Parts: sequence; structure tokens; C-alpha cells
Amino acid sequence: MWLLGAGASASAGIPTAWDMIWEFKQQLYVSQRRVSLQTVSDLSNSAIRSRIEEFITSQETYPAPDSPEEYAALFEAVYPSESDRRTYIDGKISGAKPSYGHMALATLMKAGHTKLTWSTNFDPLVADACARVFGGSGSLTTVALDAPDLGRQTMNSERWPAEIKLHGDFRSRRLKNTGDELRQQDATLRDLLVGACARAGLVVAGYSGRDDSIMSAFEDALEHVSPFPGGLFWLHRGEHDPLERVCSFLSAAEKKGVDGGLVRIENFDEALRDLVRLIPDIDTTQLDDFSAERSIFSPPPRISGNRSYPVIRLNGLEVTSIPTVCRRVDCDIGGFREVSEAISEADVEVLATRSAKGVLAFGVDADVRAALANSSIKDFDLHEIETRRLRYDSQERGLLKHALSQALSREHGLIFRELYTKVTKSFPW
Repeated sequence: MWLLGAGASASAGIPTAWDMIWEFKQQLYVSQRRVSLQTVSDLSNSAIRSRIEEFITSQETYPAPDSPEEYAALFEAVYPSESDRRTYIDGKISGAKPSYGHMALATLMKAGHTKLTWSTNFDPLVADACARVFGGSGSLTTVALDAPDLGRQTMNSERWPAEIKLHGDFRSRRLKNTGDELRQQDATLRDLLVGACARAGLVVAGYSGRDDSIMSAFEDALEHVSPFPGGLFWLHRGEHDPLERVCSFLSAAEKKGVDGGLVRIENFDEALRDLVRLIPDIDTTQLDDFSAERSIFSPPPRISGNRSYPVIRLNGLEVTSIPTVCRRVDCDIGGFREVSEAISEADVEVLATRSAKGVLAFGVDADVRAALANSSIKDFDLHEIETRRLRYDSQERGLLKHALSQALSREHGLIFRELYTKVTKSFPW
């Protein structure tokens, strides 16, 4: 069996729980502080995230960051109405198409290697992938909260392949998202999950273990004499450890003699690609056709072993997002040279440029103030970086290029050198 969480749909363009948590926090910050969304629109900026997190924590009404209850509590705080939550989810999954991982999983289903998939997701990506691989929509049995008894009938009659959606289908009238809803997990589907874990192995992919209902079912399954007889493999992306409850569950499973454990992967698509390659005599016709339609980008393999020579990899860096605001200081300082000298004398980590609107800067506010303390600061505010000003060699564009260069230098051990070349125009003709 497989259990899929939001991370399995990330490459299909559907946000993960982590993405939505920060979006909820952003909306709470904007609505309660009554500020413009533009001031906190760049959630990739650690300074903006810190500002939002500090505000959310100060309210003392929401769960602690990274706690299992955080997602549900914030979702309900932003969208108290079930219909609004449904509309939000519909908007997130609209237009999404199966990724390589979904197509590979459907290929495993058609070959009989995977009979049952559980899912906490609302999207139809597994069903869409199966429709393409099987050549029709009637091969997969989908069970949602509207018809939990269908799940029992499907499993008793072994009507494979099947997908059981533990938190509801996007067409279902009952979508489970909030704390109360999750705690009232449908008893029939929960019993089916516990029973199935006592009879089959399980691969968990893209699931963080945040909600109590499913984790409790996993823990109850360990009470059986021989739980997860086919093994338990928890696919985990990233170098950080999973949530503490997940670690405790895997540790308890190991003590129970369950084979498997934590498996670190690059992402869902890469893991399924490697898995399909290991299985002989599997029909990958539809999967190969799908792969030919789109490009698959894979990270280079990590360097291993003792290498005495430098290894250089060159690749295009896709800029997926950029800061939308920077600090603007109206003061009596001169031009760019004076600004640079002031930063150097203050010995602070600030990137800045001079424009007609003032000094534009990236850095800690205290450091910016320290650098310009002797320049009669009149105004200390945010400056919106307009997209149109990045189309030519503006001060904002130069500031962003400098920030990117410094970041690459800091994070990847590169040597940053600014080269100024005097160009003399000459035309041989």
C-alpha cells in the first residue's frame, strides 16, 4: 500500500501544508495589522517570515510553530466557514495535472504491484493518472468521505486498484481540514486503515504526520501481533528530521520488528522514477510517452569520497521569486561612494545603493541605522521594488544583482569580485 500526503502533489503545482501555513500566517498578519500585502508578499524572505512569525507568536492564540496542530488551527482561523475552506481548496487544485510520480504510481497499479493507495489529499491526480495509464476512468475505485462503506466493500471484494481519501475528495461535500474535523476522522475509514496496516506493507510519501487521526491509526496498528508484514517505508525529503511523533512511531515500529524505516529522497517524482527502474518486465509505454512530453530536471549527484581536485558544475539558475520590498532611508548622505564608505566605517553587513528616492538597502534595520546615523535620517520606511524597473539597469536591479552575488558567495563558498572595465567603443568598419 501507499499513503500520499501533500508533498506528493507539490511538483504538480499544488502547495504543500508548509506553503499553506505560511500563506495563512501572511493573511492573518495583513488583516490584523491592516497593512498592505505588498509589504509581506515575499515569503521566501527570511526577514519577512521572521516579522510575520513574531506577530503570530505574540497573539498567544495559535499553536507553536511546526506543531502538529498548526495547520488545522490556522486554516480555521483564516477560513472559519466550511464552504470557504472548500472554495480555497478548489482554487488550489484547479488546473493541476499529474506529475511523473503519479503516472509511475498508476503504472505500478496497472502492473499489480500496488493495489491500494490511501491519501490525505483532495486532488484528483491519482485518478487522472490512472485514467491515462489504464486508458479509461473505470479501472480505479475511489472512496471518499461521502461513501465510507464503499471502502469496506472494495477491500472485502478485493476490487483493485483502489484509492481511499481519508480527508475527503475535491468533489465531496465533506472536506476535513480543521482540528475538530480531523479529530472526528470517519470511524469506518479509520478502522479500514488500521486493519489494512495489520495485513500489508506501507510506503508513506509526501506526508508530514501533522494530523492526529492518521498518526493515531498508525500507532494503533502497531498493537497487532505482526503489523506491516510487508514493511514500513517512510519517504522523507530534506536533510532535517521528520516531526518528533513520526520519529517516535518509526522507532516503535523498529522495536516491534517491522522492516523498513526512514528513507531520505530528493522528491516524490525522483523516488518513483528510481523504483520503476528496479522492477523488471513492467509496461512503461504510457509512462515513457508522458516523459517525452515534458522535461524532467534532476539535481546533480552529491560528491562522495575523498577528492583532491576541485569539481565545478555549471548550470542555469532559475530565479523563481525575488524580493518585492527593500528598506528606504531618506537622509542627507551623498552618492553611492559615500554610502559605501559609511557602511564600511560602520562595519555592518548591509547592501545599499543611492537613488533619487533615498538610500535603498537590504540588511538588519539596526545595521542600516548605524551606517547612516551621521547623515540626519528623516524617514525610515519600506520601498516597493517595481517589476518594470528591473527591465533596465536601475538602482533596484543593481541592488538585487549585488544581493544575489553575495548570497551565492556566502552559501556556496565562491569568491566574489567586482570588476570594473572601461570600454572604448571602436568600430572596425
